[in-house]
Order: sequence, then structure tokens, then C-alpha cells
Amino acid sequence: MRNIDILCVGELLIDFIGHQIGEKINNTRDYHRYLGGSPTNVAMNCARLGLNPILIATVGDDGFGEYIFERLDEVGINHSFVKKISDKPTSVIFVSRTDGTPDFLPFREADYCITEDQISEETLSKTTIFHTTCFALSKNPAQATILKKAEEAFNLGCKLSIDINYAKKLWSSQDEALRVIKTYCKFNPLVKISEDDMTRLFEETLPHEEIFQFFHSQGVDTVCLTLGSKGVKLSRKGKKLIELPAIKIEKVMDATGAGDAFWSGFLFAYIKEKSIEECLAVALKLAALKLQNVGRLPDNINILSKLL
Repeated sequence: MRNIDILCVGELLIDFIGHQIGEKINNTRDYHRYLGGSPTNVAMNCARLGLNPILIATVGDDGFGEYIFERLDEVGINHSFVKKISDKPTSVIFVSRTDGTPDFLPFREADYCITEDQISEETLSKTTIFHTTCFALSKNPAQATILKKAEEAFNLGCKLSIDINYAKKLWSSQDEALRVIKTYCKFNPLVKISEDDMTRLFEETLPHEEIFQFFHSQGVDTVCLTLGSKGVKLSRKGKKLIELPAIKIEKVMDATGAGDAFWSGFLFAYIKEKSIEECLAVALKLAALKLQNVGRLPDNINILSKLL
């Protein structure tokens, strides 16, 4: 009985998002505290859409850790799988507020201390989707833990998922990042990547067809390439390319978390066994909703569940 809809494994931290719109971190004067981390955002969004997510993560035994548990409680996420450690503080990231890809400054401590004992075979056997991120895979012991447990999940019949949210400053080298990404891709995950992520990863702007071919050649059937205001392209091995435009909105309030909102919508619809086209449509709606709000999604996102 797979009663865990999505197991989100990775970074759980505090985002300090700048108040000054369009300013880089060096010119940002004021910040507001938000719960952050891509897998955390996905788990929170999915919980508010009525799914049953589990979050596997690590925080410090400190005030930020307590704040995090309070926020998880607000949406009913079971945090018994979130480890609290006393020798490292909760990770913190300062983020610029922008309508594009934000600048960020990470202070990583507890977030990468994810260990094998946090993910049991019993938990994996109850899981429908095992989801993680490039951020989470960038540092050990989380990297080794996630790769091992991803293989176990795959062998137990889970569908894998990954957000390739690559940032050079998080990795020891580009070669290391590519090695780890290729290892994860052997398990045929659903892949979400943005145009910006790809440019950073390959250090050049590649034709979209080359991006798709790279992942397909590594064993991935489904690759979703987000293009910001230009919409999304989805490539399935051996099938016709799908392209959809972005939903037009009057004013972008905050782009932080928009990709996570998009992927939350996609996975939500995927779990509900909707068509790929419907998965993309729901994803675009949720991303548009996020772009119009600073920080988290508004409380009425359960409306989307009625659109399916």
C-alpha cells in the first residue's frame, strides 16, 4: 500500500528574501524570513494540495529549527523524518528579490547532514514518488545517502524525480556535478530543469534538442524544460515534443520558488494519473500563482485540486 504520495529528500533551510525588488544582494538592505529549500517547497505545496508528502531533511537544534517545525505543523507535514542535530546550525540562504533567476548567498550547515538511517526500506516501499534536487546532491553525506536510497527506491518500484537546480557555487567541480547527475539519471527519473540551470551546468547555451538528448542518452524518458515567461517544453523519448506557453500575469512579485511550484503542480497531477498535457497545464497554473505572491503560495491553492 503506497500511502506516501511523495518522499521529498533534501534541503530544509531558512530563506531570507530581500525586500528591494531587482537589487542584487550587495544592494539589498532588508530581508524577510521564509521557510525554504526546494524539496521543502514541493512537500509544502503538495500537502496543501491534499497529497500525503514526507520530508527527509536535517536542521539544527536552534531557533530556526523550531521555526521550521512550526511551519511544517501549519500544513500538517509529519516531521518525524526530519533530524535535528546539535553540532551544526540550521542552514540559511540570503536571496535577492527579482522577477528572474535570483542571486543567492548560502550558509550551509545542517542541511547536507542527511544519513541512511533516516530513510528505511519500509518507508520506500510505501512511496509513490522519490524526489530530490541537484542542491541536495551537491554535498556529502547527503549525496551518498540520496544516491543509495534512490537506487533502493527504484528497485522497490518508486518513480523517481529530480529538479536539476544546479549552481556552480555549491559543487566542488562541474565534472563532479555531471557524474552525480548521470548516476541519478540511470534510474529514469522525471527530470525538471530550467534554461538557466542548463546554461550554468554546461557553461554555454545549448539548443533545446541537445538538452533533451543529453538526458535521454542517460536513461531518462521524460524531460521537462522550463523557459520562464516563454513557457515550457517537454520531451518524451520517442514521442512528439510538447510545447505550452506560460500563463500571462500583470506583475511578477517574486520568482523565488516558482520552479518548485511548477514541479509541485506537475507531480500532483502525475500522482493523480492525469495525462502529461494536463500535468503541464496544472504546473503552469501553480507557477503563475506563485509568481504573484512573495514567499509561500497563498492559502487558497486547494482550488487547483478542483480543476482536475
